[in-house]
This record gives sequence, C-alpha cells and structure tokens, in this order.
Amino acid sequence: MSLGYWSHVQAAGFEVPSDRPLDDLTAELTAMLGSTEPEVRDGTAYPALATWIGRGVYDDLLAGLGDGMVAGLSVGLGDTGADTVFRRSFSALILAECLHRNNEQHLLPGAKVLDWGDRIAVWFLTEADTRGFVPGKGWAHAVAHGADAIGALGESPHLAGPEHAALLDVLAERLVRQSAEAPLAAGEPDRIAAAAMRILRRNTLGTDVLEPWILRLGAAGNPVGGPVDHDPFAATAAAQAFLRALFVQLSLAPDAPAVRPDLLLVLIEALRTTNAPYLRVATG
Repeated sequence: MSLGYWSHVQAAGFEVPSDRPLDDLTAELTAMLGSTEPEVRDGTAYPALATWIGRGVYDDLLAGLGDGMVAGLSVGLGDTGADTVFRRSFSALILAECLHRNNEQHLLPGAKVLDWGDRIAVWFLTEADTRGFVPGKGWAHAVAHGADAIGALGESPHLAGPEHAALLDVLAERLVRQSAEAPLAAGEPDRIAAAAMRILRRNTLGTDVLEPWILRLGAAGNPVGGPVDHDPFAATAAAQAFLRALFVQLSLAPDAPAVRPDLLLVLIEALRTTNAPYLRVATG
C-alpha cells in the first residue's frame, strides 16, 4: 500500500483499519520497519505497531508478533554500513514494546520470554553496525534500541537475580567490546545506563555482584598511555561515558534502587580512578 494509506491511518489515531486483515497489515508494517525512509520507518511503522501493542490489539497474537521481530534481528546480521541495520534495530524496538506489554498483562509463558531474551542478548553482542543517526536515512541506533529491549526484559516477572546479573554483564560486554573506530556518539551510553537502572530497580542484586561489575567497567574506561600514534581515549570512551551516565541517573533519577548508597560509593571510586588526571589540585 502507499504511504498515503498509512497517513490516513495515522490521522485517524492509528485505529486498526477494517478494510484489510490484521495479518496483512502487520506483515506490511513489519517490512516497513526496514525502510530507509524515516517517515516510513520511524514515523509510521514503529508508532503504528507500538500503538496497537499498547492497546492490546496483539494480546492474543503477542508470541507470534514477537517471534517475527526476533527473526528480524538476524536480517543481514554482520553487515556494517548496510541498510539492513534498520530492520534489525527497529525489530528490537518493537520487541521492547512486546515485552513491556507482557510485563503489564502477563500474556506469555516464561519460556517464551527467556527465549526472546537469549536471542536479544546474542544479537546485541553480535551487532556490528553501531551507527546512530544516518544522514538522509534517519536513526539506525541499534545499540540504543537493544538497550531498550534489555531494559524491558529486565523488568519481566519471569526474571530474577541470576538473569538480572547476566543482563548487566551483557550491557558491560557491549561497552567493553565497542570498537574504537565506531564510537557511540548518539546518546547510547545514556540509554544503556537507563536499561541498567531498570534492572537495578528490581532490587535483586547486592554489592557482592554489582561491585565487580562496576570495577570491570572502570578498568575498561581507564585510558592508558601508549605509542604517540595511539589514541588511549578511543577504546575507553564507551565505558567511561557509561560510568558517568550511570552516576547521573543513580544520583538524580526517581525511584532509586535500594542499593543506591553503596553502589554510588563504588561508582564514585571507579570515576575517581579513571579521571584521576582531572582531579588533581593545581600547585604553584
């Protein structure tokens, strides 16, 4: 169908059209998630699917819809600089909506949520195209959208402490692995920190788990010297930006996790160590 058709749907408040089967509409919107035109992808397909999920249109079909989005995570996986990133990234964003709906309505069995979680984690750590905003094509933002999905997953009632620790490790691994040649320059560390906060608010983890997690990120965010043709900050920028973002969110965000006082002390020490050159008092 033409974009004009969907413009009418949008103008009608995204009421589900009655002139076509829901399966056909869903298949078309799913294909549109991979469009290189932001008005098709961001402006139409994503809000339509997200609105229908939130209104319960897919409540009896949520498992199938989510499975279709999981399949989308593998489309062109391994490509860098290719347009396939849009389908993968926006599939993750719709998966986040599916998980959020399930967290509210308890529509899916735990096995299904855990299966999606495994697939999301594998994709998130494998995704090679970490571009943020692509000129002429809009947001790719795979890392940010993946973080949103992991945050929604962390809020699932089917997950507990061991799974929460594993999700935090996945977030850390993404940051540690981030290539110096592909900096996260579009707010991704803040989105990852927001996902971590959603997990921390579950209050299932103590400092015995969280302190080593922070210390690992501190080590990854500590620039070290090297040859003069080597930029020591490039490889540590993602972890360092995350530590700062988590400090801000842990300090200022409402509904703080119970562990906040102790975790802030650990985080402050990691930031003090990784920012030591800037904390020295000038003399003379």
